[in-house]
Amino acid sequence: MGPGYLILAGAIMLFSWMVSAKLKSKFELYSKLQLRNGMSGREIAEKMLADNGITDVRVISTPGQLTDHYNPSDKTVNLSEAVYNHRNAAAAAVAAHECGHAVQHAIGYQWLAMRSALVPVVSIASNFVQWILLAGILMIKVFPGLLLIGIVVFAATTLFSIITLPVEYDASNRALAWLENKHMLTQEEQAGAKDALKWAARTYLVAALGSIATLLYYISIYAGNRRN
Repeated sequence: MGPGYLILAGAIMLFSWMVSAKLKSKFELYSKLQLRNGMSGREIAEKMLADNGITDVRVISTPGQLTDHYNPSDKTVNLSEAVYNHRNAAAAAVAAHECGHAVQHAIGYQWLAMRSALVPVVSIASNFVQWILLAGILMIKVFPGLLLIGIVVFAATTLFSIITLPVEYDASNRALAWLENKHMLTQEEQAGAKDALKWAARTYLVAALGSIATLLYYISIYAGNRRN
């Protein structure tokens, strides 16, 4: 690995750590900001779905932390136990955000459809792409095509991370707009929800930048070998 890539990789790793640490501290802070309306994450989610005319999506509790997600295959909003049961600004933000994905699915939001179509490819690719890339680098002199195959496969995962950005930002925007328009939160609670979702979105941005940088690194190795 060249020094330039190592510096870039180190900078992205540091930025990623900073964003993750900031996100954790923000959610801890806003988890202490109890909602004046007294609603739990589950109740927030169910109301947002109802207000958007969505009647075929279930809100369920899922074990663990940061396990919140929307599953388009079985139409479930899966909320971690803390979000599902708790009644604070952080829980409201996460619950509404995941319902934002349900709204995207209901209206046929194209970026969500594209990401969903890539899920099977990325799931398979992520299991072996690093091994292909490693073997491709080791065998680049005798079988350069192997590295090219690895680059193409890794490009699919990079595309997935890029497509994820508009999906996540749009879901947050839908969540915040609904929370504000329906007067679900006080001004302080709304500001906390907005701040929490802002930092959550930045984790996806860092992941996309890291994936792009890694892809360019492998492309540079392949191009360099071709020139030689």
